[in-house]
Amino acid sequence: MKPKLLALLALVVASVVGVPWPSLAQQPIRIGAAMSLTGKDALQGGYGREGYLLCQKHVNQKGGVLGRSVQFVIDDNGSDEKTAVRLYEKLITEDKVDAVIGPYSGRITDAVADVTEKHRKLMIAPFAAATSFWEKGRRYLVMLLSPTEGFPEGVLDLAARHGLKTLAVINEDIVGGKAGAKGASELAKKKGLQLVFSETYPKGTADFSGVLNQVKAAKPDVLYAAVTLLDDLVAITRQMRELDLNVKMFGTLVYGALPEYYQRLGKSAEYVYSGSLWGPGLPNPGNQAFVTAYEQEFNRAPALQSVNGYAGCQLFVEAARRAGSLDSDKLREALLALRTKTVLGDFAIDERGFQIGHKAIAIQWQDGKQVVVWPDELVSGKPRFPTPPWSQR
Repeated sequence: MKPKLLALLALVVASVVGVPWPSLAQQPIRIGAAMSLTGKDALQGGYGREGYLLCQKHVNQKGGVLGRSVQFVIDDNGSDEKTAVRLYEKLITEDKVDAVIGPYSGRITDAVADVTEKHRKLMIAPFAAATSFWEKGRRYLVMLLSPTEGFPEGVLDLAARHGLKTLAVINEDIVGGKAGAKGASELAKKKGLQLVFSETYPKGTADFSGVLNQVKAAKPDVLYAAVTLLDDLVAITRQMRELDLNVKMFGTLVYGALPEYYQRLGKSAEYVYSGSLWGPGLPNPGNQAFVTAYEQEFNRAPALQSVNGYAGCQLFVEAARRAGSLDSDKLREALLALRTKTVLGDFAIDERGFQIGHKAIAIQWQDGKQVVVWPDELVSGKPRFPTPPWSQR
């Protein structure tokens, strides 16, 4: 080889070796999720996605974590378990995301958790709360929310305080609905309320007149609807009015706290109680700043699911910071040791990954606003009791 050519080749090699190639540390941490962006859970899934994206923005504004920015990779699972399972498998094995975080809804989280366990990927679950999901011996599933079984406590405690004696419970035939109904029945015993009617209705029910007429015949003081679909809850409330079914208190799971519940029902939503896990006025660290930033970013008020997504992302980032790694076992150990408050409230888990820190609250719709009416230390107003008959509203 000619001397000039050798010199040129040496120069090229030297220049290539000297160029700082993009390192792994400079690449974003890609967090995979498959959310319900279409289908029956699209409303809640959309709120959750926005929570993830706002957290991504805020984390990156503060310099990221582990010297890297954060980037969510969010697919649409169409509100379908099988689709979600396929997408998480793809995110892990083909897209090779650095980490995963939970999808919307308990039933989809439960299905997806089998995939993440198989691949030893830790998954914080911001949208699943039924206790049974954490009774399957899973190692890498981390619970953010207080258990579904505890959601009715505020309503039933207030009922007992006001001297009410009897309770009726209706629920959808899915895990979340059955967990809520179980919790209501067990809490009723503790509060001295007699369960006079309990009925599970099939998935896909649209006409609730049959079960509501049975409730009417039982004449309970309190009706608790363990319902996990907004459409169901709206239909039940409307049909209660149509049937002139009057109770002194009507309560439900967290879906009664969705802004859209009141938007769709107007004054028919007045006086309704709902379990909730968050409120915009609660004194959680960063809560007010979160609400302001969310409204500016998305031109609407946040819902509970928005906060769940944001808090789940917050926890992942904090765990990565403490662990100094994205290794699932190290992340798990960091979360097991963590006792903190997010925008959602208290966080602490036991060895199962089961939530033991966070507690539910109860809200009541009053003049189109959500008023925290339980527990006493967090109230923003008094409950309006009793609920007047439909004929007087």
